Amino acid sequence: MTQLLDGRVAIVTGAGRGIGRAHALELARHGAAVVVNDFGVSLAGEGTGESPAEEVVAAIVAAGGRAVANAADVADFADSAALVEQAVTTYGGLDILVNNAGFVRDRMLVSTSEEEWDAVIRVHLKGHFAMLRHAGAWWRAEAKAGRTRAARVVNTSSGAGLQGSVGQATYSAAKAGIAGLTLVAAQELGRYGVTVNAIAPVARTRMTEGAFDTSAMALPEDNSPVVAWLASVDSADVTGRVLEIDGARLTLETGWAHGPSAVAAVGADGGAGGAGGAGARWDARDVGAAVRALVAEAPAPEPVYGA
Repeated sequence: MTQLLDGRVAIVTGAGRGIGRAHALELARHGAAVVVNDFGVSLAGEGTGESPAEEVVAAIVAAGGRAVANAADVADFADSAALVEQAVTTYGGLDILVNNAGFVRDRMLVSTSEEEWDAVIRVHLKGHFAMLRHAGAWWRAEAKAGRTRAARVVNTSSGAGLQGSVGQATYSAAKAGIAGLTLVAAQELGRYGVTVNAIAPVARTRMTEGAFDTSAMALPEDNSPVVAWLASVDSADVTGRVLEIDGARLTLETGWAHGPSAVAAVGADGGAGGAGGAGARWDARDVGAAVRALVAEAPAPEPVYGA
């Protein structure tokens, strides 16, 4: 029986534990050869000396699949380039990139240090960029050589990035950046046969345990079937989207969109310029009433997590 991902080659970052591990196992189960990346760090991003990727590889091979381990730091530009090269050299190409690696340094905004901010932004946002940059360059070269691949990227955002989360300003900013990066990458890489989507997974992992009651949360593997489909050839018509996965519930996030608007009717010199006419701009004294009218007309934003 043909499997969903037969003959396809995948990289999954941060795949030694939790959601990333579940993704790697699911992709392999559907026939993909998987490069299992994990830098081996603690929840806060500190080195542990462990090699959890090896255990995942062993599980995949024991089940009859194909996998190799990789311990690269995905936010290191040279390391991320070498990770892409490892997939190409080992398996003859690259079809799937699942960007999952990350850690948290939860802190209220006014208590967050510069080092904590830089570390979280680096692994989440720069890590996504670096992997996209090198994989995208390889796919572009393949397309220009007449070997366009049905390539798929699945990024990892979060409800914290889409709705915000109290005590997670840095993590929320990084995950919001990933959602924006997904939109741009989908447009820029589409010409090379690449689709780029993101998921906002909900799961009980070491990242969520301890922060709040996780007893009713979905398991990491509950997210992975969606990733497997997004990684398949069948998903070619879906790109630039963010999907929240909460157990059995799958939600298409709509994100930022233009809402109600108002147009200034006053000229820059204070004279009547006509609504939206040449030289028209807002008088500061009129802005408050206009903004309040727009807020009243628009739907209320979803509440920030923890508010």
